[in-house]
Order: sequence, then C-alpha cells, then structure tokens
Amino acid sequence: MNFISSLRIALRSIGSNKMRAGLTMLGIIIGVMAVIAMLSIGRGMQNTVTQQITSIGTNLLYVRPGSTSSSGVRTAEGSATTLTKEDAAALEDLPNIVGVAPQVESFGQMAYLANNTNARVLGVTPEYLETMNTKLANGEFVSAANVTANSAVVVLGSEVAKILFDTADPVGQTIRINGQVFRVIGVMEAKGGTGFMNADSQAYVPLTTAMTRLSRAGQFRGGNTVSVINVKITDYALQDSVVQEISEVLRERHHITLTDDFNISSQQDVLDAANQMTGALTIFLGGLAAISLIVGGIGIMNIMLVSVTERTREIGIRKAVGARRINILTQFLTEAIILSVSGGLIGVVFGAIIAKLISGVSIGSTTLTTSIELDSVLLAVLFSAAVGLFFGSYPANRAASLHPIDALRYE
Repeated sequence: MNFISSLRIALRSIGSNKMRAGLTMLGIIIGVMAVIAMLSIGRGMQNTVTQQITSIGTNLLYVRPGSTSSSGVRTAEGSATTLTKEDAAALEDLPNIVGVAPQVESFGQMAYLANNTNARVLGVTPEYLETMNTKLANGEFVSAANVTANSAVVVLGSEVAKILFDTADPVGQTIRINGQVFRVIGVMEAKGGTGFMNADSQAYVPLTTAMTRLSRAGQFRGGNTVSVINVKITDYALQDSVVQEISEVLRERHHITLTDDFNISSQQDVLDAANQMTGALTIFLGGLAAISLIVGGIGIMNIMLVSVTERTREIGIRKAVGARRINILTQFLTEAIILSVSGGLIGVVFGAIIAKLISGVSIGSTTLTTSIELDSVLLAVLFSAAVGLFFGSYPANRAASLHPIDALRYE
C-alpha cells in the first residue's frame, strides 16, 4: 500500500469521527496559537528596541565611569564618579570626532496644573541635539546661553508633553520639576519606542541646571562629574582607533597607570546587549507556550489508542489479506500527523489573528507590538508535526504489533 492510499484511508477515518477529530486537534490548535502569539510579541519587542537604538546612529560611542576599589573590593561598573565636564571638553579636539555631548541623569516629578508624571531628566548641552541625532518638533533646544546662565528651562519629550498638556502647546508655559519652576522652551519630535529608555518619555534641561538644581553633581579633580559622555565619530570603521585615542586622553587626565576608571562602549555593543535580552525573552515566551503543544500531543496519543481499540478487527482483516506491519504502522502514523499538522495550520491562523488584535495595546507605559515572521510559523508547524509523530508512534506501533488471529477474534 503506497502513501496515497494511506492518506486516503486516514482522511476517511478522520472524517467518520469529525467531532472527535476536532476535539483532538483543539489541543494542538491552542498550543500553536499560543506559540505564534508569544513569539510575535517577543519579535515585536526586539524589532522595536533595534529600531529605537539604530535610529540614533551607528557611529556613537559612550564613555561612562568605571568602577573603583575600596579595601580590596571592587565596586560595580558605573559606580565611580570619575568623568567630568572638563573631560568632555578635552575630547572635542581629537580627530575623527564630530560631536561630544556630556550629560547628567536624574529623575523628576513634573507637574502642570492637575497633570503630573515621573520622567527621566537629562542635563545636556546644545551639542546633544546633533550628536544623538534627535530633532525638535516645536520651539527651541537648550542653548549655550542657557548652560552658562543655569537657566530654569526645559525641553519635553513628546510623550511627557502629551501627558502634561494634552493637545495644548506647551512652549512658553511653566511646569514644576521636583517642586521647582521651569519654563518650557521646546518639544522633541516623537521617536517611538517603549520601556524605561523611551526617548519620548524624557525631558532635557541645561547641564549646569541639572548639576545645581536636580542631581547635585559631585566633584572629581576639581571638575563637576557627569553621568556619561556621548561621542559621535565620523565613521564607524574608525571606531577602534578613536576608542584608543579617547582612552589615552582620559588616562593622561586621570593619571592612570594600571586599571582604567572608565569604560567605552559603542552603539553596536548596546544593540547586541539589547538583542540578547529580547532574544532570551522571546525564547522564554515561546517555551512557555510550547508546553501546551505537549499537552495537545498527549491528547492525540490518547485518541489514537482509542482508535486502535475500536479498529482492532479492521486491523486483523487487513493483516489477514496481506497487509504488512509497516503498512499498519504507516496508516496510524499518517492519521496522527494529519491531525497535528491540520491543528498546527489552524493554530497559525488564529495565532496571527490574536497577534494582530493585541498589537498596539498599551499596558501601563508599554505599548505591545507584534511581528510574525516566517521562521516562527515554520517552527510552530514543524514542531506540531513532530509532536504528532512522537505521540502517534506508540499507538501506531501497538496497532502494527497486533496478531491477526487475536485481532479477528476481538469483540
């Protein structure tokens, strides 16, 4: 008996018990549906993070404080307060550097009338705008005069502006940041994104204002410390040589002979770390959803065992007229695979519908985005087929092992 004959008999057998076949496939449908939906959420998050990071540019370097040692114990990376405004100024004259933007990071509660929100506040210089490839939607950005005068002015991210002012124009209005009055001079262009580092949920004040009013920056070798120095280089291909030049300048300024008290990372390093985190999350979500596929496979095995019992006399007759063990084995395996693959395909359709429905749904400050890719679909369908093959093997082998005389005598 060839495969076409086995397929025809399998379809006839499944068709004669439509309700049972539908309930058997239900476990596979739910499992594949969950896998597709979870993988689409994970891939969507990964794509969003990648887009958000790469939109800034690939030719960026981040110089951050390193770690310190106390009584032989080394502290965590970034715990040292060893970078200063003056360090940033010293890097501006290096070749192949087109922008240097030091920043100070803090958090503030922003209030306008009855509206308020908590946001990340960055103390920046005018160079931040070009260095970080950001744009204004309205008003003006922090100027050199604002930095010199410690001006109480603020530029709002698009999301912050929407929360505080809704559709009204914020420029020229006054808000309170941690109880202090600031005048809004501009609103940033929306960049999109979710999570803690969403640029739309930030606000920008002059660097000196942040140091004196919000974060109370410390001192290091007579200079005011900063959280990070953003450096824009002319070409990504020159990254290694620029990193070496920056390191030499900072080592000389900090009188370092052994261990650096700073670290330098690139935009690609940030992207790789983000992709690693979102990739691990995607695998975790897919793994959780795949558990339901195992449950569906157990359901297939259970129904196939019932089918073997019901069709014992049929098996005996087929063996008596010449069917071999491999024919019976193939017959029942074909039925199990048809059930699992059919359920998998239906599950893909329902999973895609669910992914479409939840895309754009906001949970707190995070907006869910979904992305269904071909490898996810193939993985789900092939895994469902493998589940059918695995859990259908025992019932098929049991059917193939029946002795024809015993099968014919079965009532």
